[in-house]
Amino acid sequence: MIPVISVVGYSNSGKTTLMVKLIREFKQRGFRIATVKHHHRDVDMDIPGKDTWKHAEAGADTVVLACPGKVGIIEKSSRELSLDEIASRISGVDLIITEGYKKENKPKIEVFRSGVHLKLITPPGELLAIAGDTDLPGTPVFGLDDARGLVDFLVEKLSLTIGAHV
Repeated sequence: MIPVISVVGYSNSGKTTLMVKLIREFKQRGFRIATVKHHHRDVDMDIPGKDTWKHAEAGADTVVLACPGKVGIIEKSSRELSLDEIASRISGVDLIITEGYKKENKPKIEVFRSGVHLKLITPPGELLAIAGDTDLPGTPVFGLDDARGLVDFLVEKLSLTIGAHV
């Protein structure tokens, strides 16, 4: 099973910024990374009027767009899939990093800035670490710009190795 961690936090806390830094740091080290972004509303991932959109509008349950170097799959679902269901469809990577999924039972890194937020949203037992400027006894805290230190921690804590799941 590919390890999954979730980057969580309040809206506009810096989750995406941290994700980008983590992805870049992992990639510099040779890791293969998948990401999953959770959105609480229905969003359209296809462009109205384009061929793949027309396929879906005509009733296709799954639409695949394939081109040199990329494959995109849009699949209709009668319900929201769990993170475990989504992760089970991902292969060929060393780590899955999600943005959101604060209610899923996965290890979490919470992005927290005391000047913006009053309290953590993650129960302490689910926290791997905090990226921000607050202390929680027994929980490692990394600065928002310390992607290198956070990746060092994650590699050790999760026993990550390059190519273990490829």
